Amino acid sequence: MLTWEINPGRPALTRAPALAGMAEAGEWLLAAAPELRTALHEHGVVFLRGLPVAGTADIATVRDILLPNRTPYREKATPRSDFGDGVFSSTDLPPAQSIRMHNENSYTLTFPGLLLFACLIAPAEGGATPVADCRQVLKELPPHLVDRMKSSGWTLTRTYSDYVSLGWRTAFGTEDREEVEAYCRENLISWEWLPDGNLRTSQLRSGTISHPETGDEVWFNHLAFWNEWSLEEDVREALTEEFGSDGLPFNTGFGDGEPVTAEDVAALNAAYAAATVRETWQRGDVMLVDNVLAAHGRDPFRGDRKIAVAMGEPLDVLDCRPSVRPAAGV
Repeated sequence: MLTWEINPGRPALTRAPALAGMAEAGEWLLAAAPELRTALHEHGVVFLRGLPVAGTADIATVRDILLPNRTPYREKATPRSDFGDGVFSSTDLPPAQSIRMHNENSYTLTFPGLLLFACLIAPAEGGATPVADCRQVLKELPPHLVDRMKSSGWTLTRTYSDYVSLGWRTAFGTEDREEVEAYCRENLISWEWLPDGNLRTSQLRSGTISHPETGDEVWFNHLAFWNEWSLEEDVREALTEEFGSDGLPFNTGFGDGEPVTAEDVAALNAAYAAATVRETWQRGDVMLVDNVLAAHGRDPFRGDRKIAVAMGEPLDVLDCRPSVRPAAGV
């Protein structure tokens, strides 16, 4: 029987008993797994403290017990370091940059149902991985935004570049244009090869889905995360001047073709903020996130920080009762 610490503004946390090593930790995790899954369904995220996790091999061991079915990283969008055996850095973006709330790979047709974060080096200041309950986000949002997303969904347009964000070869893991086109056809993505050799894609996705086990309806998308109004003003102006509004590395819109306004993004970010909890990382901490029930982000930090992530329990969006059936963009 696990003992849970439930405190306002912080995720549900349980502490492992004194364990001699990873072999003993594995036995404890195996026994605790059903209760951990129950807690995940209730809270969307659970924190495990006190495990003897000291390296990426230990993280892989925990992953194989709690997330035995791995999910590959598809349609890559941010730089990550590959630590091997399906374990990656959570992100390699600059420490001063915050990362807004998002559900991992919400724009892909198959996405991870569970995420496992683990702390190998805790930063001296900041650097938490905040999480937000997407059931609460849905309740906090203005009804007109929810209704619009349920009826039309959202679009993601990406313009790939080796100089800004990621190039298409890195994002799709191939040098072969035909392989990219085959992937796009299979995954309901429209594409256009640009005169400079770069790629532009567009896809329509649902903005709300339902959890396949609990049935809870949730806000599930990257609408605010990749919208132009989420960029710092000087960055947005510089990118727009350089590439034009239709050439930004990422941009989002409503599925009916209407743009997202600055006011829409402000409302979305306020809803995420109202639903957010966070815990200060300690070395060896493990955090499990139900990727449907909870979004996650990253706080800016100072000092060294090494948070690894593994993804598992793949889900097909059509098994999650999307409000809008996924389709290729226009």
